[in-house]
Amino acid sequence: MSPQPTSTALRRSQSLSAIEVVLQVAETLSFVEAGRRLGLSASAVGKSIRTLEERFGVRLFYRTTRQVSLTEDGARFLVRCERILAELEGAELELSRRHAAPRGRLRVALPTASAFFSPLLADFAREYPEIALDVELGDRLVDLVHEGFDVAIRTGEPDDSRLSSRKLASFRHVIVAAPTYFDSNPIPKNPSDLGTHRLLLYKKPHTGKIEPWPVGSMTTSIGLGARGGIIANNIDALVRMALAGQGLCSVPDYFVHRELEDGRLVRVLKSSTRGTTTFRLLWPTKAQQAPKVRAFVDFFAARLPPGRSAEPRHE
Repeated sequence: MSPQPTSTALRRSQSLSAIEVVLQVAETLSFVEAGRRLGLSASAVGKSIRTLEERFGVRLFYRTTRQVSLTEDGARFLVRCERILAELEGAELELSRRHAAPRGRLRVALPTASAFFSPLLADFAREYPEIALDVELGDRLVDLVHEGFDVAIRTGEPDDSRLSSRKLASFRHVIVAAPTYFDSNPIPKNPSDLGTHRLLLYKKPHTGKIEPWPVGSMTTSIGLGARGGIIANNIDALVRMALAGQGLCSVPDYFVHRELEDGRLVRVLKSSTRGTTTFRLLWPTKAQQAPKVRAFVDFFAARLPPGRSAEPRHE
């Protein structure tokens, strides 16, 4: 048997209901219209008002057969009623926001580009302190559903029907080398010159294939040059080797933005480099409504919108 409400609790409940009646009558100046809004009869509205008036010993409304209007006491009471309901609605809103706030562990898979993504992740963590980020940085093609990732950022067209996607900013590949490399090597003037240079090539971890270089009229399959080179499955390692003067490297522009700005790397074959690549957010469709996933998707979509060039944020 459920517990019965105490007389105090019952009075409070009745008072809140009566306050709502007062507000509606004051707004509509009609018992009939107030009742329609509240799902009550006009007589029930009138009874509620009379009960309050008898309880307080004052008249809240003047009533005639043609109109209803507030008395001076009624106007003062109305101000208090509005304040009480505003406080109640504010408390309800605060509680609903608290329980709807994104929270929990969020597993994220991002490309190897810590200098680019780290500031964005830090901003996200500050904005959503109740989300615990579990980030995997790497070029491995993770299976979001099977491995339990909540969201990932990748390039290329999505080909998994279990995933939802959203476009982000785009980037282009650039061919770069350290100035010291050209102390003993000629600057390439056209794509055919690449065969005589030391090349630093990226091997895709999930396929083992060498990534083509976007030069000439189309992307070109590149092998090690006549003077050898280095193959690695990590872009960061290739950039470090390029900085050390070990050869030419084709990398996303956002990855070497600062190095190009400060002159530690120089770009070559600018007019021969073609095409752009788009980042995409991917997440399991079944998780689409999870507040933590939606917060991450909306956050990154706002900061890396489609059509924008992906560049590191300047501090």
